[in-house]
Amino acid sequence: MSERSYTKKDRQSTLVKKIEQEPFLSDEELAVFLGVSVPTLRLDRMELGIPELRERIKNMARDKMQSVRTLSSSEIVGEIIDFELGASAISMLVTDDSMTFEKTDIVRGHYIYSLAESLAISTIDAHVAIVGVANVKYKIPIRSKERMIAKAQVRNKEGSRHTVWVKIFVKETEVFRGKFILIAIDE
Repeated sequence: MSERSYTKKDRQSTLVKKIEQEPFLSDEELAVFLGVSVPTLRLDRMELGIPELRERIKNMARDKMQSVRTLSSSEIVGEIIDFELGASAISMLVTDDSMTFEKTDIVRGHYIYSLAESLAISTIDAHVAIVGVANVKYKIPIRSKERMIAKAQVRNKEGSRHTVWVKIFVKETEVFRGKFILIAIDE
């Protein structure tokens, strides 16, 4: 791995900016971006007090979960990383071998659907919500160890009916999309 012509100070400054822009990059991805070894990247990250990826995600999720009304944190599939009640939300789920079919290494559809459904339900501003209609499309198979980023957006609200669109991406590629019509039941 060839190092770029960064001074340590410049490299660390670039690292901070990159993590602010893309907080879900792994140490390996950041090391490639900066042109340094993974151990060098980890040392820089520790010197700067930047937690590892998993810890960054947990911190963001903990901050955002306080606004969710419809589900408890244990009911949400994945980790919420951005959230605006009644408008939009983003969550992440890293797949593993337990989620795949043994013979194909393809993630089972119910994990993908559950990520989308729980994000859609958590996004709306209601005490209780159920799925009235779901129109979904699985576009590309997802494999173990891939990071799914789900983005939900409330598109319409008429009375107790909320229309929420959810798109799931792996890297930059859309792998799933769904339109959920949710029925709010406020008690």
